[in-house]
Amino acid sequence: MMNILLNLFVSSGQMTDLLFTEKDLVTSLKDYIRAEENKLEQIKKWADKLDVLSAAATQDPEGFLGHPVNAFKLMKRLNTEWAELESLVLTDMSDVFISNLTIQRQHFPNDDDQTGAAKALMRLQDTYQLDTNIISTGELPGHALTVDDCYDLGKVAYSEADYYHTELWMVQALKQLDEGETSSTVDAITILDYLSYSVYQQGELERALEFTRRLLELDPTHQRANGNLKYFEYQLAKQKKVEGREEGEEAEGRGQKGGTRGRPDDYLPERKKYEELCRGEGIRMTPRRQSRLFCRYYDNNRHPRYVIGPVKEEDEWDRPRIVRYHDIVSDKEMEKVKELAKPRLQRATISNPITGVLETAHYRISKSAWLGAYEHPVVDKINQRIEDITGLDVTTAEDLQVANYGVGGQYEPHFDFGRKDEPDAFEELGTGNRIATWLLYMSDVQAGGATVFTDVRAAVWPKKGTAVFWYNLYPSGEGDYRTRHAACPVLVGNKWVSNKWIHERGQEFRRRCGLQEMD
Repeated sequence: MMNILLNLFVSSGQMTDLLFTEKDLVTSLKDYIRAEENKLEQIKKWADKLDVLSAAATQDPEGFLGHPVNAFKLMKRLNTEWAELESLVLTDMSDVFISNLTIQRQHFPNDDDQTGAAKALMRLQDTYQLDTNIISTGELPGHALTVDDCYDLGKVAYSEADYYHTELWMVQALKQLDEGETSSTVDAITILDYLSYSVYQQGELERALEFTRRLLELDPTHQRANGNLKYFEYQLAKQKKVEGREEGEEAEGRGQKGGTRGRPDDYLPERKKYEELCRGEGIRMTPRRQSRLFCRYYDNNRHPRYVIGPVKEEDEWDRPRIVRYHDIVSDKEMEKVKELAKPRLQRATISNPITGVLETAHYRISKSAWLGAYEHPVVDKINQRIEDITGLDVTTAEDLQVANYGVGGQYEPHFDFGRKDEPDAFEELGTGNRIATWLLYMSDVQAGGATVFTDVRAAVWPKKGTAVFWYNLYPSGEGDYRTRHAACPVLVGNKWVSNKWIHERGQEFRRRCGLQEMD
């Protein structure tokens, strides 16, 4: 089953809205503080004035009250002014701030969003092989993580039974505590408790015992640690009695939970290849093949719109052929597309190959919106441009899909076309399979965010205003399995793309069917 995950953190567009919401709340909070300060200043002035008055009056009460003005003013103060002061003290200056906070809170992230953001950070850590210290100390652009932040990340991993990442982040939290950083919510005893259990679950009895002993030095009465100490010592003694094992086998067999050191296995068999390509490693393009890739001015067989002003076409890959078109849309056009999409961005969905129902998936972390050609002239203009350049009919294509990937946003390896085991993938559209993909990059990405093709080990990097194009089907109509591709996690920055999936219907005389499967 496909999991429903986070809703907010992946869309940088909506994250920007949250940032400004927080800025407004800070302004409102400062207004409240000023109001409270003004109120206290008034009370202080009143108290100081009365302090001086009462000090003089009580030295000679009869003489003071013998003056009719003084007697009148005392009556007035006690009857009227103290009541006004009481009213001032009871005035709640927080009403405006609380009201504003209540209104804005409905747009706040929830627990699932916070968990999703933590998972995104750990996904980036794995994909780009980042050390916890690099992330925590702010060596990446951004703010440093506190002890509490590291501890919270470790707790998220622990709740998912991900003891590998639990250990990494609890060790970082402990390191920062040892270096003198203070924490408001967590102490070394709590961190060591998590650490001892997480390393035990990974089969490291000796380290589990080491962390447990350190915990007991801080709190000799810790009930669970005392129990664990005896258990770990017993298991370690039992383990050492086992003979005839090789050292490597011992390391694998430690612990009663069958745990192993390192990242847990997951559902994606090509995970390692995918992450290597995201880091720019393992790309397979020999110098000989590279020498056959060219840049050119392209007019699509002297198309009337491009005879005078041809487009700049660059070969990105040869087999399958992937081309990039430079300066294909203007900044103004891209901003209009983003503007149209932002209000309707929703968690991206995929079509379930079994049920055909659109649903969210754990491997597609982005927000998307669909724009029809009728909605704005700029959308119609982009659609027409795609048709003119590719030579394919876009009247049977799907609407323009706009996607926004925030930090950690990704789309793991997939095919754009329907495979033989999912014959009804696009049946309801009635336009055949997806023959080709047009992918327009509408932002530069500071780090990460490449589009990688895992089967052929190719990588294409985002560049604002450019579009890449490839065929998903051979001329015979068979699917080209070399086009399996993925969107790498965004490490720094945010990624805006729009894609057009072009279908078979209408292409009969534009890309003629071939008897050969290979192109």
